Amino acid sequence: MRFVGKTVVITGGAGGIGKTTAKAFANEGAHLVLVDMNEDALLNVVKELNLEDNRIHTVTADVTNEADVKRYVDESVEKFGKIDVFFNNAGFEGPVSFIKDTSYEQFKKVIEVNVYGVFLGLKHVLNAMMDSGGGAVINTISNAGFIGSPGMGHYIASKHAAVGLTKTAALEHAVNGIRVNGIAPAAIDTNMLAQIERNLSPDNQEEVRKQIQSSIPMHRYGQPEEVAKVVLFLASDDASFVTGATYPVDGGALAT
Repeated sequence: MRFVGKTVVITGGAGGIGKTTAKAFANEGAHLVLVDMNEDALLNVVKELNLEDNRIHTVTADVTNEADVKRYVDESVEKFGKIDVFFNNAGFEGPVSFIKDTSYEQFKKVIEVNVYGVFLGLKHVLNAMMDSGGGAVINTISNAGFIGSPGMGHYIASKHAAVGLTKTAALEHAVNGIRVNGIAPAAIDTNMLAQIERNLSPDNQEEVRKQIQSSIPMHRYGQPEEVAKVVLFLASDDASFVTGATYPVDGGALAT
């Protein structure tokens, strides 16, 4: 029960990793603010969690819209008094497309969610944490922040940017009681990964799944619960001397 009385804000709160991490925080006593563009999906998560109204709040928001970001931060502080943990998790994978074939609009959309969304969340949450005396931020980066990958140039670029924002924010606030870290999951069994499989081969998704799994040293997909455990570690006092780091959760893929 490491998070009793703590307020945890999660963007992408209705997605696979976001929802699973919300459950893990709830099980350890946290108050939750879940942010997502999909209002119906958020309501379904609330039903699954079955928490008292005084422990959960939802905000339907677009993380690329600064007014929406400021609103979810303001509502979090108004509802619970402060923000102790920010899981800056919303992301978008985009199509599989070589750089030469990628349209400006396709590239722009991925950058808006994965870079502008991370930046805006950091900007407004860090100010709130400064006002309340500290906190912990965990950015969802992906191991795409450390590699290249044909057909994923937009996503790769966005996640490299997120690594830089994580390191810089950590250095800017190390003396303020705010720790900023990242997680680098890959091949996690979620709807996002299923969409990537379909993008790679609409007619033979199962074969793509086998190929991806065979490329992972552990020869399997990760589960959202395995990501959530690392997020909770980084958010907790167990990681009190950890900042500016990005933890791979990828079955050994980055080690190859």
